[in-house]
Amino acid sequence: MHGDHVGDRHGAAPNSGTCDKPDISLTAVPNTNSVNIAVAQNAKIVTGSEMPRFFANKLKALGGDPKNSQLVRFGASRKVGGVTITTVPAAHSNGVNPAMLEGGLATLMKEAGLTAYVGPPTGYVITFSNGLVAYLSGDTGVTAEQETVVGKQYGAELVVINIGNTFTTGPKEAAFVVNELIKPKSVIASHANEVATKGCKVITGTKTDTFMKAASMPVHVPLSGKTMAFNGSGDCVSGC
Repeated sequence: MHGDHVGDRHGAAPNSGTCDKPDISLTAVPNTNSVNIAVAQNAKIVTGSEMPRFFANKLKALGGDPKNSQLVRFGASRKVGGVTITTVPAAHSNGVNPAMLEGGLATLMKEAGLTAYVGPPTGYVITFSNGLVAYLSGDTGVTAEQETVVGKQYGAELVVINIGNTFTTGPKEAAFVVNELIKPKSVIASHANEVATKGCKVITGTKTDTFMKAASMPVHVPLSGKTMAFNGSGDCVSGC
């Protein structure tokens, strides 16, 4: 529920500002970017823990369909169209910032420096219609479930993992996760918390560079405006 995931701010236009100084001058609270997008696109929001009711209330307040906020908890799955979604444990925190709330409760929480706990944080395992199984780590440290659930039970072939350090796994910890626990075909590095590229090339000495050198499988760096496609086996087939 942190602002950098559900979206508490956004730019005035695509690619506003620069990588090291992005323009995020527009606020999305108390709604969140996620809810605004879901209302505009009549899209589903699939979450675990105690988050679905929070999103349902937000959707309803903006004229959206509260039933578009759907629950899937650990050990279960939900199919949306041709895509199967499940949540998996993450080692992090999960609080709603008072800025996403309204009324007296929000004021009291802000004054006390507290957030509203909405259950344990999650990552996602998504099985696409072409058979590709992808793990979206979310913000997390190393967990046993990355081996037992993500790797062994679901057999994730593509991993999108955070390497930012301090708040999540760092580059060396993330490399341990993909090399020893999950062992996917391909990896996308995310949440690096740095300017990682220049001229579409990874900068030497960055966390992204460290992670790429430590990982034993292909690591793909997400670039703005560039779409990557993966086959059912987890191999990148275009845009990489």
